[in-house]
Amino acid sequence: MSSITDVAPVAATRTPEGRPRRTRKPRSGPLLGLLAWVIGFLFVVPVLWMVLTSFHSEEDAATNPPSLAAPLTLEGYREFFGVGTGTNPWPSLLNSLTASVVSTVIVLLLALPAAYALSIKPVRKWSDVLFFFLSTRMLPIVAGLLPIYLFAQWSGLLDNIWLLIVLYTAMNLPIAVWMMRSFLAEVPVEMLEAAQMDGAGLLRTLRAVVAPVVLPGIAATSLICFIFSWNELLLARTLTGTVAQTAPVYLTGFVTSQGLFLAQVCAAAFAVSLPVLIAGFAAQDKLVQGLSLGAVK
Repeated sequence: MSSITDVAPVAATRTPEGRPRRTRKPRSGPLLGLLAWVIGFLFVVPVLWMVLTSFHSEEDAATNPPSLAAPLTLEGYREFFGVGTGTNPWPSLLNSLTASVVSTVIVLLLALPAAYALSIKPVRKWSDVLFFFLSTRMLPIVAGLLPIYLFAQWSGLLDNIWLLIVLYTAMNLPIAVWMMRSFLAEVPVEMLEAAQMDGAGLLRTLRAVVAPVVLPGIAATSLICFIFSWNELLLARTLTGTVAQTAPVYLTGFVTSQGLFLAQVCAAAFAVSLPVLIAGFAAQDKLVQGLSLGAVK
């Protein structure tokens, strides 16, 4: 007794002449690739133009139209680092580095357990909790600037680097929890169960089991928090003076009442941006892995 089973039609793999049939590639592929290159070019050109202008003299930088073949000089960088002018950018750069690194470390120490509770050990209505974290970022910083300034003045924390560390931690913590939650959701439950069977506690599980698995996600989160802290200007401009002045505040000092010295500004901007660029290039492989860790289910 034979049975007939309905089978869906299968596409022919060969032509009537017996040659292998070629699959047609979508025509939109090259256009999308060209569009991506154009968008990337538009983003990179201003940065390259800033770097080139920083190696020009003030006279050549101020020409209209700009001259690409102008002679190169390090005059702008000499003035930024205080050669012959007496200015010293190192305290401001050190303040930015201290505030960014310390606040990023504190954010990671607080965000990892919170994200663990929201993903691997979910609480009731975890989505509402996550939305509450994100809602704290919806308030514009300028709206809370006056109460923060009055509190800092009352507590004697004006022009104090530790005040910026606390504020940067509070500013980046919601985003870090939101990102780490998506990364930790990819950790296999079997690994956690095996750690519990071996008698590992919460801290040991986070340190020896969870952290190595989500290391790319931790790197991506820390880099984003570092960039946000390094580039922050409004709080630093309002709450600091000379002792705790950060690099972005120091950078605004190059715009004076005498005018805009374009070569000096470009040199200072590139020097201030260099630590972020170095950190991004050093962690680019971990950054790509981390940003794509929770993208595919």
